[in-house]
Amino acid sequence: MAISLKKGQRISLEKDGGGQLTQMCVGVNWGAMEKKGFFGGKKKQAVDLDASCATFDGDKNSLEVVYFGQLRGQGIQHSGDDLTGDMDGDDGLDNEVIVVNLSQVNPKVEQIVFVLNSFQGQDFKDIPFASIRLYEGTPSRVDNIHATFDIANDPKFAGSVSMVMGKLYKKDGSWKFTAIGDATSDRKLEQTVDTVKAQYL
Repeated sequence: MAISLKKGQRISLEKDGGGQLTQMCVGVNWGAMEKKGFFGGKKKQAVDLDASCATFDGDKNSLEVVYFGQLRGQGIQHSGDDLTGDMDGDDGLDNEVIVVNLSQVNPKVEQIVFVLNSFQGQDFKDIPFASIRLYEGTPSRVDNIHATFDIANDPKFAGSVSMVMGKLYKKDGSWKFTAIGDATSDRKLEQTVDTVKAQYL
């Protein structure tokens, strides 16, 4: 049974049969934009969204950032940079996926925050079927969706090119997840990480 989280809702990452979940995925799906050509036709314009995550210790110090320029962290793997989005309509697959293996994450890590940036500054509202899902599974298999965000159609993301998706955090020795889904006024990943540090830890 999938739980669709609203902003601010929290869940403990426990399996139905007991025991802690060990793997969490964040997938982002989007399409190329359509622009009118010089002679009245339409042409596709590539869209580069970037999913990233930052890890923090108990004193809120940043430990590492996993993003298109650093695809692997301790217990964290990024699928790679998608520079265009789906060119021929929604294929139903995520364009970028971050996989967190909680059993392999650096023991110092207390919080893992997921963010999304529009690399070329293209407004979220203009990007076809842009959406996020946070789920149990693998990049090729979705077992249980915990949170979804419809970026393309949710007015709160209009006018923004950066957002905080959600975070994993340790409490009493076990991992929990909270959905955030806040647009920020940042333009670059570094600024978004600074906002996370100031407001979301």
